[in-house]
Amino acid sequence: MNLLPASIDIGSHSTLLLIADWETVEGRTRLVPKVQKIEVVKLGDDLHAHGEIGEERLAELTQALVRFRQTVHALGAKIESVVMTEAVRKSAHPEIVSAAVEKALWVAPRILDGLEEARFSWAAVAHWHGTDQVTIDVGGGSTELSQGRDFLSIPVGALRLKNELGVIPGPEYKKWSKETFAELELKPYAKKPVTLVGGTAVALGMLHLGLNKYEWQALEGVDISMDDLGKVIQRVCDLSKELRTQLPGLENGRSEVIICGMFWIRSLLEKMKVEHFRISTLGLRFGVLLSEPIMAELFPAPKEEAPRKFGFKKKAAESANQ
Repeated sequence: MNLLPASIDIGSHSTLLLIADWETVEGRTRLVPKVQKIEVVKLGDDLHAHGEIGEERLAELTQALVRFRQTVHALGAKIESVVMTEAVRKSAHPEIVSAAVEKALWVAPRILDGLEEARFSWAAVAHWHGTDQVTIDVGGGSTELSQGRDFLSIPVGALRLKNELGVIPGPEYKKWSKETFAELELKPYAKKPVTLVGGTAVALGMLHLGLNKYEWQALEGVDISMDDLGKVIQRVCDLSKELRTQLPGLENGRSEVIICGMFWIRSLLEKMKVEHFRISTLGLRFGVLLSEPIMAELFPAPKEEAPRKFGFKKKAAESANQ
């Protein structure tokens, strides 16, 4: 009996469980979601405040992971991959988090670097929709851009922005944005088809379509114009805090970070001279379940050729590597 593959993505704001299966979709074998769950743990809040993940937050994470493990086993699945991203890789003691995660899940986790995170997110989308595109994955603590072998990981995410600028960015956002983009070179990604993935992207898609609940089939591949993005942002900003929390897609604490995430997405797309873009419900948790042959097909370049990291200007790149 083949067990369904499962993955867990431990992010800066949310922790995600995916149980999937391989099915034939439009004549091609694709990884299709069967069960998806989310737990909001906000590891990034501790990182922002203390530079490490505290005991209480770690206990909250392990409790969520135990619930995930129980769900996986009850449904006859197998955890094949557990990955951790920006909050853990920037934590003062990532080994403590790794040990706690392994104890809760009975599976050793991997701490991904920015390159791995960008490649897996792009691969998940490319496996469904083709390779001719740029993916933008806006997480809680970082943003990954990729067009296959070319990638960029920016230490800016929706949760980090909220912690620095507040729930609704004010006039200071313009100055912050100018300083941030002064360190970035986005020309390699400009004027190309763009697909957004991640929690902010999914919430944006739900708000745009007026969905009352998460429906991956309805969201997958939906096209949104920059004008429509602006309308969604304005609509959410005009609501009170209480009303925002009632919007579908903004539950589980997402209403606190969604506006910053959408501000950041709009700024990125404007710099990339994008007129419209697609939403995908795929992403990192799907990419880490792809087999080696599939990854080799998506990344056919010779092994001796290093991936190209575009995006940071020389001075910023030197600072990022210190």
